[in-house]
Amino acid sequence: MSIKSFAAKIFAKRIVNKDSNWIDNPIEAQQKVFKTLITVARSTKFGKNHNFDDISSHADFVSNVPVRDYEALKPYVEFILNGQDDVLWPGKPIYFAKTSGTTSGAKYIPITEESIKNQVKASRNAILNYIHETGNAAFVDGKMIFLQGSPVLEEKNGIKLGRLSGISAHYVPNYLQKNRLPSWETNCIEDWETKVNEVIKETETQNMTVIAGIPSWVQMYFEKLQEKNQKKIGELFKNFQLFIYGGVNYEPYRAKFENLIGRKVDSIELFPASEGFFAYQDKQHEKGMLLLLDAGIFYEFIKADEFFDENPKRLTIKDVELDVNYVMIISTNAGLWAYNLGDTVQFISLHPFKVIVSGRIKHFISAFGEHVIAKEVEEAMRIAIKATDAMVNEFTVAPQTNPKNGLPYHEWFIEFEKEPIDENKFISILDESMQNQNSYYYDLIVGSILQTLKITKVKQNGFLELMKSRGKLGGQNKIQRLSNDRKLAEDLYQHLT
Repeated sequence: MSIKSFAAKIFAKRIVNKDSNWIDNPIEAQQKVFKTLITVARSTKFGKNHNFDDISSHADFVSNVPVRDYEALKPYVEFILNGQDDVLWPGKPIYFAKTSGTTSGAKYIPITEESIKNQVKASRNAILNYIHETGNAAFVDGKMIFLQGSPVLEEKNGIKLGRLSGISAHYVPNYLQKNRLPSWETNCIEDWETKVNEVIKETETQNMTVIAGIPSWVQMYFEKLQEKNQKKIGELFKNFQLFIYGGVNYEPYRAKFENLIGRKVDSIELFPASEGFFAYQDKQHEKGMLLLLDAGIFYEFIKADEFFDENPKRLTIKDVELDVNYVMIISTNAGLWAYNLGDTVQFISLHPFKVIVSGRIKHFISAFGEHVIAKEVEEAMRIAIKATDAMVNEFTVAPQTNPKNGLPYHEWFIEFEKEPIDENKFISILDESMQNQNSYYYDLIVGSILQTLKITKVKQNGFLELMKSRGKLGGQNKIQRLSNDRKLAEDLYQHLT
């Protein structure tokens, strides 16, 4: 055992013991975060406009601070972009994470000195937790990569702008700098395909032990590596031990990954976003991610079924229930207040509080009142893949409300790496799983409102071609799993087999 790996184990034990304080006292941890946020931000423009001086309880907060999405918060962001101090948080943010908006172009999410520290700490602690649980620290002596956006940042009125992954590249600890790949120059390449080719050149002969990124883009890297070297990834990187991912559910990709690698490797699921780092997988053999309750973020939850009501009830951590679909609302030390992140989660444990990401509140299918969510289609796909030995590169689902013949149906656009031997069985398992998970969908099928789902096959690399045509190749971009309209579906018709 090297000195570095030995030290990592000692440090991991210390951090896990420290975290047990807030894990064992979650309500108190959240109350402490809440009081700190309100106290620190009282003198800000937002704090004055929303009577922070009079807020001492969650009920006061609900009365004074409505739930907002980015569009509603945008006027405050504009004040900061124009050079004002003390708007959402004391002083100015040190960064804006620039992300793609849906209705107003680019979104600028503030990142403060306090919030970036929490992001970095959470990333570190996820790995340390893994080391402590498994006893495996040998990978710290090898090379590590994270497929990420360019670290080159713009600047406006003294605030740096860039993608979150590019901002994070500036915070790699010194003790990992020698292990980190690719080079700074390669990371700065904007064109994704060019970048992946350069990453391959820099990594293919190295002792790669940790690889991290959004699964769909890591898959592209693996495929190009295999094509060039004619070897399984696990053979090429004999000491590859750990895959770290976030942004999408790994399960639809797992079979393909294990085929590319040639063996199983451990994985850690993360739940990061430009708005904060919310959770990470803390147990290798348990489902779900540990919700971080002492990381400068105060959480509220609204039942997804009630979210579009006039006055939906806003719950704190002490009021949530298992297996309910909640919209997650956050207030943070970056100056986001009762902010609708857009993600939906379900609690699978309350001791400790652990979540799975179930989808997006705006990404669902309810053309007929079925309210299908991402978790359901991903679980159905996992079951169908396992039962038929198929492999899937990517997929998305949309309603077909006006078919040429027969009843309406859900259309599954699937790019197969390996097609099922029995396609009818694959479809039957998908549809049966959807009915088992979603009673509304079951009623629509049984009541002859919908017919059994249909598959439309997308050609090899069809989803990549679509993303490239939209200027969304690589980085933090990912395919929308569900649509309640036909826009994505119509675009995919240009990329069929």
